[in-house]
Amino acid sequence: MPLSSIEVDANGVVHEQVNLGVDSPRQAPQQIYSNPAFESNTNASNRPFPGPTTLRSMLCAVSTPKTCISYPRNPIFRPRHSASARLNVSASIHDPNGFKVEYTPWLIVGLGNPGNKYHGTRHNIGFEMIDHISQAQGILLNTIQSKALIGIGSIGEVPILLAKPQAYMNFSGESVGPLAAYYQVPLRHILLVYDEMSLPNGVLRLQPKGGHGHHNGVKSVTEHLDGCRDFPRLCIGIGDPPGTMDMKAFLLQKFSSLERNQVDGALEQGIDAVRNLVLYGFNRYTTRFNLEQKYKYHKV
Repeated sequence: MPLSSIEVDANGVVHEQVNLGVDSPRQAPQQIYSNPAFESNTNASNRPFPGPTTLRSMLCAVSTPKTCISYPRNPIFRPRHSASARLNVSASIHDPNGFKVEYTPWLIVGLGNPGNKYHGTRHNIGFEMIDHISQAQGILLNTIQSKALIGIGSIGEVPILLAKPQAYMNFSGESVGPLAAYYQVPLRHILLVYDEMSLPNGVLRLQPKGGHGHHNGVKSVTEHLDGCRDFPRLCIGIGDPPGTMDMKAFLLQKFSSLERNQVDGALEQGIDAVRNLVLYGFNRYTTRFNLEQKYKYHKV
């Protein structure tokens, strides 16, 4: 079904809900064209597949007015000539010793609600993290697939797929499940980014797995991953509602000026944390990072 009128503003926010119907895990992505103002925030090349020269020469995008199929140009990665042809975002290069090195792609998903109405609210901090990563890595979020706004690029030599589900928070799994299946991303490489009330505002935490913690977005994702919880997550603290304030009102409220300063700093720290995770996995850096975040507001 053709896309209805869609615009992406300077913050990468989709203004209108897209009617994609029931999505199939093998449905090909559809290309939309981003606002030039948003494109200007990316690197000078304005390519959808930024990164090292090696990876950029391997990956390219081929588009028609209604669909966009992306695949590597390297002959060993030629796409299948069938209706079920899938976008391959995995990368393969040779190290200095001549050994073939395979890089498994990462699917990095920020949770939030679509539309300007929710932009800048506590519950949309996951979307903001994706926007920061996309700008830092020069990745355009200009394609709609599986009810999500997506962009493909790389961190170092590792291919990554950034996604912002557009079916509202409680139905985020309707995007994550099909995207993970379509791009054949293993569970251990699905990074979920979302707000966490159990953490102080602006405090980050990286986890290799966990429960949904009564977060409806995480719950939806877990359900669409066959109940599996063993996927990484980056939790961004937003604090608890003050006094007797309604939780829903708190989540849909924008940050105060002080809170915004704390969150902006956390988002910059989150970019480095995500880069390290994608390149090296969970290691001693992750442990040190979580410890520093836990005590970031404690003064000696």
